[in-house]
Amino acid sequence: MPNVLIVDDDPDLVDVLKVALEDEGHSVRTALNGSRGLEVVRGWRPDAVVLDVDMPVLSGPDMAYRMFIDDCGEEDIPILLLSGTRDLRQVAERVGTPYYESKPYCVDQVLEMLHRLLAERRKPVPLAARPDGERSDSH
Repeated sequence: MPNVLIVDDDPDLVDVLKVALEDEGHSVRTALNGSRGLEVVRGWRPDAVVLDVDMPVLSGPDMAYRMFIDDCGEEDIPILLLSGTRDLRQVAERVGTPYYESKPYCVDQVLEMLHRLLAERRKPVPLAARPDGERSDSH
């Protein structure tokens, strides 16, 4: 089964998702902020990152940006954004991922979106890296 990294500053949400993914046979690691998430990505290449947007130390979009600019293969890792922010769709557009779920969410919805992500394995294409006018697929 795929390796999944969960990066979220809410330890309760992390625990719920971790248990659900491990119950499905996934290998899961976690981080409570984007800075720690980058360390995990570099030491253990996940097949997908489930990423919160608003976190201390380093936000989800900033973590994604660092993955893109390092250009060590980390930019090819699909990202599922999770957030309670009102402009999640726009944040996902800037990050370049069509995979996102609003908080509060149903764990089954997150699992369904993650299954789609893992089947499609679409790498993020940040807005700044796309030709003018090109948009990513909508949710």
